[in-house]
Amino acid sequence: MPHRPQDKNSEQPMSTTKIGIIGSGNIGQAIARLAVAAGATVAIANSRGPASLADVVEELGDNAHAATVAEATEYGDIVVLAIPLSAYSDLPTQALANKTVLSTGNYYPSRDGRIEVLDSLKSTTAQLEASLLPGARITKAFNNIVAHHIPLLVNSAPRTALPIYGDDLAAKTEVLELVQALGFDTVNAGTLADSWRAEPESGGYTHVYAQDPANFYSAHLADRGQPVTIAQLEEALATAHRADVAARQF
Repeated sequence: MPHRPQDKNSEQPMSTTKIGIIGSGNIGQAIARLAVAAGATVAIANSRGPASLADVVEELGDNAHAATVAEATEYGDIVVLAIPLSAYSDLPTQALANKTVLSTGNYYPSRDGRIEVLDSLKSTTAQLEASLLPGARITKAFNNIVAHHIPLLVNSAPRTALPIYGDDLAAKTEVLELVQALGFDTVNAGTLADSWRAEPESGGYTHVYAQDPANFYSAHLADRGQPVTIAQLEEALATAHRADVAARQF
């Protein structure tokens, strides 16, 4: 069962002002936009190098700059990982040790290949990520919402809630405060071992935010989303069933 949130206040001050974002896809850019809008400064990086991010940082404005992966890691009070599992081997492991890390990723066998420890349910994706980054304070957030729903549901009325998972209390508190400052309510949903409740095909995955759940997976880009309150998200997480990950095809 998910835990009650630590703080249900709808608006929180931005206590973390420097965000390093590794990954410049749709999720990474969506979080970067929210962070800049909330008053944070952002270093954003990808595997192709800073020159490839010129258009992105121009759009984001003066409070964002392009960086190498190592520079973004060093820069961030919180480091956001918006990358596939296959890219973890290229991360600066030692530099991430003792950092608060917000992982947004999921396991998609069609992209990542089959991973036995995940297929067998011996580990959640978040637990695997923690094992790949020893010493990093891994938290999980933004992995259960599609990228185009993020700007549609930020600062919604009623406020939309996102689940936060983590084993390190201090790191999880930092991320709870960050996500609230970015424009969402939060549910302190448990440990990394509990995070399957918000993984693909679970009750807390992307369809919970769908305006048209029946047709969401066939036409998800057209879906405009609907707000999900803390109570609604808690109910979805509490009634979630763990997916048969070995059968997952996408």
